[in-house]
Amino acid sequence: MKILYAIQGTGNGHVSRAREIVPYLKRYGDVDILLSGNNVHLNLPFDIKYRSTGISYHYGTDGKIDMMTSIKKFTPVKIIKEVLAFPIKQYDLIINDYEFISSWAAWLANKRFVSFGHQPSFLSPNTPLPEKRNMAGNLILKYHIKQSNPIGLHFEKYDDFIYTPIIRSQIRNLNVTDGEHYTVYLSSFGDEELFNQLSKIDVKWEVFSIRAKEKYIRNNVTFFPANNDGFLNSVASCKGLLTGAGFETPAETLYLGKKLFCIPIGMQYEQYCNGAALTKLGVPVVYQTDDSLFTKLVDWVDAPWKLQVDYIDNASMLVEKIVRENEVVAPWAPVPAF
Repeated sequence: MKILYAIQGTGNGHVSRAREIVPYLKRYGDVDILLSGNNVHLNLPFDIKYRSTGISYHYGTDGKIDMMTSIKKFTPVKIIKEVLAFPIKQYDLIINDYEFISSWAAWLANKRFVSFGHQPSFLSPNTPLPEKRNMAGNLILKYHIKQSNPIGLHFEKYDDFIYTPIIRSQIRNLNVTDGEHYTVYLSSFGDEELFNQLSKIDVKWEVFSIRAKEKYIRNNVTFFPANNDGFLNSVASCKGLLTGAGFETPAETLYLGKKLFCIPIGMQYEQYCNGAALTKLGVPVVYQTDDSLFTKLVDWVDAPWKLQVDYIDNASMLVEKIVRENEVVAPWAPVPAF
C-alpha cells in the first residue's frame, strides 16, 4: 500500500506529531512524506519526498504574526501549479495534517483522504471557542484547507471524532524533576522584548529563542538557541513553562504536571481558541502583554499547581483506526499485527 502523509510546516506541532505517527504507518506500507511550509524548527528523522513553501505564517518580535512578511512570502501562482501537478492519484491512503497542497489535490481528484490532527477538532460545535468570535478567523481555520473524514486531537475529547493529544515518546520517557528555573518558548517575541518583561521577576528564566545564535546570559535570564533536546531537558527540570497557546507544547506540559502559562500569538485565531480551552482547564492565559503582565506572571510564579493530565498513549491505536477505516486494498490483503 502506498501512503502519503502530508504535514503542515508552520510551527513545530505537526512535525512533532509526525515523528510518532510515521513509524506506525510504515508497518502498513510505503510512506511518502510531504512537508509544506517553511516555519518549523524541528527536524524529521525520515526522508521527505516532497517539499513545498506552501502557506505559512511568519512571526514578528512583538508577539504577533508579521502580516507583511507572510503576505510577501505568499506565492499563489506557484501553489496552484503545485496543487495541479501533485501526483495524488498514485496513493492508496492519504493522511493530511492540515497541509494545503495535498488536501486540494485530493479534493480536485475526488480522492478519499483523512484530515488528521488538531485543526479538524474545530469542525465540532462542542470545541471551545473564545468569547470574542472572529468570523474570518473561524472560516480560515475550518475551510481554507479542505477537510474530510476528520480525526481530531484536542486537550479533551469534545466529540466522537476527537481524541486526546499524541504525547511523543521523548516526553513520556523524560526524567522529571522540580528545579529552580522557569522555561520560556515564545517564538513570536524578540529576545529584547522577553528580557524586558522577564528580568523584572526575581526567578531564573531559561529562554529558548529562534533568534539566538549561541547561549548568553543577561542578569537572571539565560538565552539558548532553540533546539529540541535542550528544550526538553529544560522543561523536564523546570518549575513551569511560559509559552504560546499552541497545541502540542501545552499538552505535553499538562502531561508532565508542570506549571503552565500561555500567551496566544496575536492575530492567530487558532491560538485564541486553544486559549479558551486551556482557560477551562484552569491554565492562566493572557492575550494582552501590557503592564498587567508583570503582576499576572508574579501571581503565577507564586501560586501552587495541581493540574496534571494523564493522556493515554494513543498513537498506535489512531494509526490502526485510520488504516482500517480508509485503506484502499484488496479485501484479502492481510493487516500486519502489532
